[in-house]
Amino acid sequence: MIQEIMKRDAIKKRPLSDTTLANLEPEDRDYREIDTRSLYFMVQKTGKKSWQLRYQNEKGVWSWKGLGAYPSVSGAAARRKASELLEKLANGEILETRKHIKKMKQEIAHRKFNILMSEWLDTKKASWGKETFDKAQKSINRHIIPEFGERDFSEITPKEWFDFFQGLQRNLRIHTQVEKLTSYCRNAYDWAKFQAKIHFNPIEGMTKHLDKKVGGNMKFVEMSEFPQLIVDIRNHHQRKLAIGLELMVLLFPRPVELRFATWSQFDLEKAIWIKPAEIMKKGVTHCVPLSRQAIELLKELENYHTESDLLFAGRNSLSEPISDNTFNMALNRMGYKGRQNPHGFRHIASTILNNKFSDKPQVVEACLAHSKNGVKGTYDKATHFEERVMMMQWYADFIGQVGKFQLTSSLCSY
Repeated sequence: MIQEIMKRDAIKKRPLSDTTLANLEPEDRDYREIDTRSLYFMVQKTGKKSWQLRYQNEKGVWSWKGLGAYPSVSGAAARRKASELLEKLANGEILETRKHIKKMKQEIAHRKFNILMSEWLDTKKASWGKETFDKAQKSINRHIIPEFGERDFSEITPKEWFDFFQGLQRNLRIHTQVEKLTSYCRNAYDWAKFQAKIHFNPIEGMTKHLDKKVGGNMKFVEMSEFPQLIVDIRNHHQRKLAIGLELMVLLFPRPVELRFATWSQFDLEKAIWIKPAEIMKKGVTHCVPLSRQAIELLKELENYHTESDLLFAGRNSLSEPISDNTFNMALNRMGYKGRQNPHGFRHIASTILNNKFSDKPQVVEACLAHSKNGVKGTYDKATHFEERVMMMQWYADFIGQVGKFQLTSSLCSY
């Protein structure tokens, strides 16, 4: 049977009949014939036929959406599909066009956590040294990316992050590294927040709930208890011990460094404390910038100056320092036994400074005298001295506010 050819001007009724759909002939140019409402039947000059829906997109622009090729999609099927889509549009839904789907796929790809972390790390290249940058990137790629790299960063829950970091603490026993990893991730999320990519940071405030590093000779109070500890130290009945403990807080030296400190090591006019190599763990001379508050305490301590050059000479000998247990016993009698010891002030300082200055980890390490062997010269640029002057003063100001209970709530985020 020979198929009857129909020209478009011979169409008598709508919706188009099956006979019309089958017999409409192509022309020199593609054309569309309306079927019902916004449903059109397209005939290409090549003879291919298909269904299209004309609608207004979310921006109010008239657009076309393909509903399938004819005869794979019959007239009845196309009308049902068009009716369903028009109902969705009436309810405010957005139709998924090829362009929209492609855009969504691109957005999803850019929302992967590894992309976010890479973008954030790029912002640190200029301020971090190569060694610091490479070390951070290696740690992130080893621990974070395998777990969350392919995930949409906006969909990773606080509980998932908490379980992950706690797992690293308990399974790998890398407490110090976890502190840095949480700091990296928290700051990457902060960056995303200010890029309008997220509305809240799922890692904010997490540190205080993770396991505390225990063992060894380091004990430290919860951050929420820190303000009261400062007040208790300042109210200690033995003023000389109170000054010593507050210097521990402000300068966070290793206890042996303060016990063996001598007045000849200090230059209050230049605001520096030069620790000799023989008392340093790394065996390298270390210069500590003195904040205004530390200088005030040292000037007050001068009132207790004996014939000894030691800041804290022992009772029985002017040439020997106080016992290594003196400051610890003072804390115990204040009610902090098993909760805080002198060495623990280093951990507290490390936590606060790493959170505040997460973009300057090498400077924080220098403040803690974690410099590597071979650093030459007290004022070597590699010791980040000028930056440490600023950082030590910020920390002293911060402690001053903490002691007045003005920053108790903000401490909870550390």
